[in-house]
Amino acid sequence: MNNILIDRGMTLKIGITGQNGFVGTHLYNTLGLFPEEFERIEFNREFFLDEGLLDSFVQKCDVVVHLAALNRHNDPEVIYSTNTNLVEKLIRSFERTETKPHVLISSSTQEEKDNLYGKSKKAGRELLVNWAKKNNAIFTGLIIPNVFGPFGSPFYNSVVATFAHQVSRNETPKIEIDGDLKLIYVGELVDVILDAIRNQKDEPSCHIGHSSEAKVSEILELFQKFKTQYQEHGEIPCLRSRFEYNLFNTFRCYMDIENYFPRQFTQHRDPRGAFVEVIRLGIGGQVSYSTTVRGVTRGNHFHTRKIERFAVIKGKALIQMRKIGTEKIFDFYLDGTEPSYVDMPIWHTHNIKNIGEEELLTIFWINEHYDPKDPDTFFVNV
Repeated sequence: MNNILIDRGMTLKIGITGQNGFVGTHLYNTLGLFPEEFERIEFNREFFLDEGLLDSFVQKCDVVVHLAALNRHNDPEVIYSTNTNLVEKLIRSFERTETKPHVLISSSTQEEKDNLYGKSKKAGRELLVNWAKKNNAIFTGLIIPNVFGPFGSPFYNSVVATFAHQVSRNETPKIEIDGDLKLIYVGELVDVILDAIRNQKDEPSCHIGHSSEAKVSEILELFQKFKTQYQEHGEIPCLRSRFEYNLFNTFRCYMDIENYFPRQFTQHRDPRGAFVEVIRLGIGGQVSYSTTVRGVTRGNHFHTRKIERFAVIKGKALIQMRKIGTEKIFDFYLDGTEPSYVDMPIWHTHNIKNIGEEELLTIFWINEHYDPKDPDTFFVNV
């Protein structure tokens, strides 16, 4: 390990090339949960086109996480040249500015495969290995299996993103090759990256193990089950493993939530009144209810893993939701005369406001019992 010391009393300044990409978005948002520990240095893809902007960026950083890369192109040679050129530009910027940040790069288990994408990732990692040795700098070369999770680009990032998008929007997926995938959830990968940053891991070839394994057809079968049980019937399915739990949260984030919610309940009426089934579960959790006086707003927080349902059964409510890192706000109007519910996707801050004249009565279900030591609740205004 190189003896490059960082004052732990100060925040680490971290820049992410590709911060708006799939993994970059999750890493950037997660760093924002620890403002006393990390400061995010903004990156724009245009920095690679302007030496002055790139130099200014690297000079501000204690840590640079290099995620920017081209995954797909009709010409594989373009993939290779693009990815190696990006690394070369970073190294030239380090040399011009005489900076030696802790550098992490995301490489791929495709390094040893006979394709130019894998070869480009290996070449880029080796370029940074040589730079780090020459400059006595800390370098972490992360060799990563297939990554899945919310907010990836369908038809680009992974078959999981493609199938989640297609199944949830009534399109017909097609299995080209029913391969066996070794997978890691994006949240798990972010934890690995944060651990490497915190511990200044100096490891040129750091192989990240997969946390799950499944055939393409098995993933499609699970998504089709989620569509039938959850999307069509409103039932939270039985989730038998952490992998299925992560896959379900992934699926929910590819749904067209703007046009899906709110969902009306089925009311059964007789002379005594009405009966409404609020939630049918294949999974446990905690049920609670609240009353809210006129004009009051509750919530303004988000979760990174929890599954949550708001069911309005009396009064009028406005439920608002916004994906972290974006500006678009979704407004859902619910009325207890036609009881309905809205489920909260992960990484979406949300609130509920009484907009009626009478007291608002809301039932809440969440899949975990509340743990004050690990609440998974982060307060951000919608």
